[in-house]
Amino acid sequence: MIKVQESRAVELKALGWPAEAISQYERLWEYRQRWGAINLDPEERGFLRKAESELPKRVASGQGGSQKKTTQEKSHYRWLAFHLEAMTQPGAVAGIEAGEQGAWPILLEEELRALDYFEPVLGLADTHKAKLFIPAREQWVSEAAAQARILTYDFEAPLEVLRQTGKTSWKSIRSAATAGPQDYPVLDAEAARSFRASVRSNLLALVRATFPSLSGNDQPDPPDDWQRS
Repeated sequence: MIKVQESRAVELKALGWPAEAISQYERLWEYRQRWGAINLDPEERGFLRKAESELPKRVASGQGGSQKKTTQEKSHYRWLAFHLEAMTQPGAVAGIEAGEQGAWPILLEEELRALDYFEPVLGLADTHKAKLFIPAREQWVSEAAAQARILTYDFEAPLEVLRQTGKTSWKSIRSAATAGPQDYPVLDAEAARSFRASVRSNLLALVRATFPSLSGNDQPDPPDDWQRS
């Protein structure tokens, strides 16, 4: 492990951390350098660990540059992909007919596509703001339900299976206060195309506007045929 000899507050700022949190990091980092981590409160040590876990790892001289996780390796991205994969497994949703698509998979595909394109940092500052996506997802799916057949899907079941294999902090994609927590709208081909176009436009705008690490991002929206290579 490489001993860090200087504060990395500048890097936290680049990741979109708020000024108050950066100031707290600098104060605690300096205290730890002078007096050692043992003299910090458990909450303060936890704060430093959280901050440093968001930073790219440094490697020894001569072994290359910083090892930085890709967007697709970040926990938030993998959480979305986990739920998408679970609900699109064969047999996951009973009653879907040929040519139909679930509104939830369409939404998650488009959300992942937007993350692939804009590549936000998805550190602490971004994932804190990601809570704003919860009501937006519910609103878009409820609008799709007006022109859909409603089937049933247990959104909690995949997480229960995951918890049996080990500890995870991942939660359901649905809000705990949602009415009809197992409602799963499915759309015919024409309605699915219309819903995808609508949610794509909305998600691109929401991703750009929500994540602090994308502040000042002036990328144009991707063309309709864009996919991550």
